[in-house]
Amino acid sequence: MTKVLIIYTGGTIGMVQDKVTGTLMPLDFNLITENVPELRRLNYEITVHSFAEIIDSSNMTPEVWIELADIIERNYALYDGFVVLHGSDTMAFTASALSFMLEGLNKPVIFTGSQLPIGEIRTDAKENLITALEIASAKQNGKARVPEVCIYFDFQLFRGNRAFKYNSAKFEAFRSPNYPVLAEAGVHLRYNDSSIRKCDECIFRVHKKLNNAIAVLKLYPGISQETVKAIVNSATDAIILETFGAGNTSTDEWFLKCLQSAIDKGKVVLDISQCKVGTVELGRYETSRPLKDMGVASGFDMTYEAAVTKLMFLLGRGFTAERITHLLETNLRGELSKTSPVSSKTVF
Repeated sequence: MTKVLIIYTGGTIGMVQDKVTGTLMPLDFNLITENVPELRRLNYEITVHSFAEIIDSSNMTPEVWIELADIIERNYALYDGFVVLHGSDTMAFTASALSFMLEGLNKPVIFTGSQLPIGEIRTDAKENLITALEIASAKQNGKARVPEVCIYFDFQLFRGNRAFKYNSAKFEAFRSPNYPVLAEAGVHLRYNDSSIRKCDECIFRVHKKLNNAIAVLKLYPGISQETVKAIVNSATDAIILETFGAGNTSTDEWFLKCLQSAIDKGKVVLDISQCKVGTVELGRYETSRPLKDMGVASGFDMTYEAAVTKLMFLLGRGFTAERITHLLETNLRGELSKTSPVSSKTVF
């Protein structure tokens, strides 16, 4: 029998309405079949692990990511797949982080949640949960059909480090404009096998050291020297530039000097675009050529969530700034479209 571990961290999906007070309160997920009786019809052996302290996803931290990675590591040999129930607000950050922390993954780790509590009549929670379980247990030729960290939401399966939350008012909460969906659930569950990463011969390793000493500099017309200097000179090891278009910034001398000063001090600077669709192309325009020349890393078409968590992961590995800059531009877990993936036998 297929064995799936559900890890409940918190979020809207796990809320039910108290019959007396009418307020929402966390569900005891060990009694999950009482709220989702359809689970009894699935031929799976389902185990539930609930966090001792249920977490609103707005309070998510790298420490929780490490705890999640540790739970999966300890149970990796015991289960065919994992379903992580998580609040949708920071789900893309957690899924991205886990994609980097779980190297050589060859089993599904499917994140899901809901926009309405599981006890509501019109809830999206039941469908999301049931289909996430089906995907986590799916096999082809005896191997996991989707051996990746993914997000399943509103009938679509996304690569975890390619998706972001864009809508808080509709069930269609997530998008992945720079990479195809991995599966779609309709009358049939159809997999996009050509877009799913396979790692049959990979060696599973878990990395639990993260460094969150990162600053984010989101550019806008008229940004002041004081603001830029405050961020660039902050006690951080890396800076994410959220730039215009294809990676463009101001070419004012004072701005470029600030960035050069940060790089000279050993800080990593990563350029990602404020645009949700497309890619950074350093050097394509004159307004980005100085960045390329000084050693700013291109984030290509990485999401903001992937950029943040990939930096935390690489900084936690203790690599030099030059090494981190190179690896930021290297496709490690399918987070980039532009470059070739590293060897599966390389430890990252």
